Amino acid sequence: MQPVPNLFSYPRYWAECYGTAPFLPMSRKEMDKLGWDSCDVILVTGDAYVDHPSFGMAVIGRMLEAQGFRVGIIAQPDWSSKDDFMRLGKPNLFFGVTAGNMDSMINRYTSDKKLRHDDAYTPGDVGGKRPDRATLVYTQRCKEAFKEVPVVIGGIEASLRRIAHYDYWSETIRRSILLDAKADILIYGNAERPLVEVAHRIAAGETIDTMQDIRGTAVIRKEPLPGWKGVDSSKLDQIGRIDPIMNPYMEGAPCSDDATDAAPAAQEAQPVLVQPPKPKPWEKTYVKLPAFERVKEDKVLYAHASRILHHETNPGCARALSQAHGDRIVWVNPPAFPLETEEMDGVFGLPYQRVPHPAYGNEKIPAFEMIKTSVNIMRGCFGGCSFCSITEHEGRIIQSRSEESILKEIEDIRDKVPGFTGVISDLGGPTANMYKLRCKSPKAEQTCRRASCVWPTICPHMDTDHSPTINLYRKARDLKGIKKILIASGVRYDIAVEDPRYIKELAKYHVGGYLKIAPEHTEEGPLSKMMKPGMGSYYQFKELFDKYSKEAGKQQYLIPYFISAHPGTTDEDMINLALWVKENRFKLDQVQNFYPSPLANATTMYYTEKNPLNKVSRTGGDVFVAKGERRRRLHKALLRYHDPAGWPMIREALLAMGKGHLIGNGPGCLVPPEGRNERAASGKGLKPALTRHSNIAHQRGNGAGSKPTGGKPVGSQLQKGAANGKPAAQGEGKSAGQNAGKSKPAGKPAHKGKAPTRAGSAKPGVKPAAQGGKPAAKGNGAKRPAR
Repeated sequence: MQPVPNLFSYPRYWAECYGTAPFLPMSRKEMDKLGWDSCDVILVTGDAYVDHPSFGMAVIGRMLEAQGFRVGIIAQPDWSSKDDFMRLGKPNLFFGVTAGNMDSMINRYTSDKKLRHDDAYTPGDVGGKRPDRATLVYTQRCKEAFKEVPVVIGGIEASLRRIAHYDYWSETIRRSILLDAKADILIYGNAERPLVEVAHRIAAGETIDTMQDIRGTAVIRKEPLPGWKGVDSSKLDQIGRIDPIMNPYMEGAPCSDDATDAAPAAQEAQPVLVQPPKPKPWEKTYVKLPAFERVKEDKVLYAHASRILHHETNPGCARALSQAHGDRIVWVNPPAFPLETEEMDGVFGLPYQRVPHPAYGNEKIPAFEMIKTSVNIMRGCFGGCSFCSITEHEGRIIQSRSEESILKEIEDIRDKVPGFTGVISDLGGPTANMYKLRCKSPKAEQTCRRASCVWPTICPHMDTDHSPTINLYRKARDLKGIKKILIASGVRYDIAVEDPRYIKELAKYHVGGYLKIAPEHTEEGPLSKMMKPGMGSYYQFKELFDKYSKEAGKQQYLIPYFISAHPGTTDEDMINLALWVKENRFKLDQVQNFYPSPLANATTMYYTEKNPLNKVSRTGGDVFVAKGERRRRLHKALLRYHDPAGWPMIREALLAMGKGHLIGNGPGCLVPPEGRNERAASGKGLKPALTRHSNIAHQRGNGAGSKPTGGKPVGSQLQKGAANGKPAAQGEGKSAGQNAGKSKPAGKPAHKGKAPTRAGSAKPGVKPAAQGGKPAAKGNGAKRPAR
């Protein structure tokens, strides 16, 4: 990677003389106590203000404070008018706006578009404290309050909407959020590096018009940046020019006989010309994406644009992106360079209080309660799962802290967190076991365009030595006052099996009875679209985990998570998965239907029914997608085969598919036959819950969903679906991965013939990152499960 200024190398702003604030002020009264007459930067967020490094606005605020700026926070403001946005006065430099650690739409609605009534980032777990599309609303109110003040938007919501994108809630293609919000500049991904540069340049008197080429930012322009050459996106999948190989037998070839016999000709001395280094092909180059108006009307072009964007995510070789929106273009600069270990240590070593702001009193904030004794040891994920937002937001390159920094944070928790019991709830991040794992070849790391380093197979350049993680665990356990270190982040088990020492260490010391892992599915069709490995890795990991648990004298269980209705999943695939779940005696409590979050590859599949993981064309690459409320409910019901509420729908589908033999009370059956009490109750029915997104037909009683299926049962469409999808042969394994959040087994796996009886240990609280749940607003969220 190219050398860039260290985060902490900038000259401090003059306001550093005011020192460090105990908490970043949220009121004029607090500003007066600090002796401030104004704020240099005001941050507006949809989350409650928790001064902790797992909360994006706390990290951003403390980072700017460390640069010498006076930073105030307006948390969860009343958006009905501009008044609440004026409570701290006019900022001297800019407003920074984010929806929070979660996308505001995913925070507010379930995958079935039903309203949630809770919010883990709000005191008292109260829902409705932030508006839909919070970044847009907050930005517009900031502009109303102080029109001339620049607004910088960022966080997960802005990152995933930096270009034209499919919006699941309105089922439309929306413009870049920059245009809809009317913000001045957008920062995507981990914000520290670009934001610090923006802040210092604004403080030096520059305007946004002179800051158009900062990495990790997007801006609105009339034309491409001067001096940059463009590449038309329609040519990206073509093979470039290949130079011919020299014939070793031609006359004068370096290795030919005549070359050695010929006498060298006398040459006069010539001056040596020193040429400047040849520019890399991606430098000062931008890719012209299909325009918003074209991708809005053409699903194939949308899939093509998505594929291009995901190819331009490596900071080492990414090109800028340009997408026309009418007579303007959205210019997306290449991603910011990842932080070095020293910089990561600096960010996590800032003076956080590690508790919510005193203004909240004794009210509990669930997201904080979940992570208050956990430690984030790294950022990024090279898994590249197609449904996950981590890669789009944090990138593939792992950014790790030093052991010293992590151990110091554990000691701070021990010494400062009220009621600490000696148990660290997690040492992890997006995944548990990618700490200090990076590409062994710096050249390959800089130029690689693979979407995943571990799919379809683990790249030979990828380091899988878990020694740094094992050594960290051992040192953390040895700290005085620490009784136990638990690992709650999801384990990437396809990597773990490459180093069984890690599995042994994990099973012996760091599992509290249950370990969550995420196969996501068992069938090759959906797994190939998820970019997840096969079930062979799962069985290999389970064998080692069981072995080492037994050696440690422990009864410990794996808790698998699954996604239903993911693109590429046919009804046949879901039946095979349900049979696997039943055969292994799991009863899944909470099941997560696929949630199409903006910009994810899987969302592109959902909308276009094309596969952007391969070259996109109009004649091939079709993906079967389970759409419509009824079919999605069927897929969810199949994973909850034990729930009587879903039996009628499952029976109907099985009969339509010619699988009536799966209805019965035998061990190979999926659901029992219809009983007398069930028949009596079946006529009553339940009216579907209404939501803000319910259409008129749905509200007036079309219980089958917004689009009637013409009277055909879901199962009758299966044969067509199976043909369009890629149903795997039963028994073929597939899946790996991690992350919490899909399906939750309510019972532990059977042991010594006993059926599952009690709930697993997966913790409630923040939603999974991959489905939009809780990636950090600036790169470091409350605990995120791995993908």
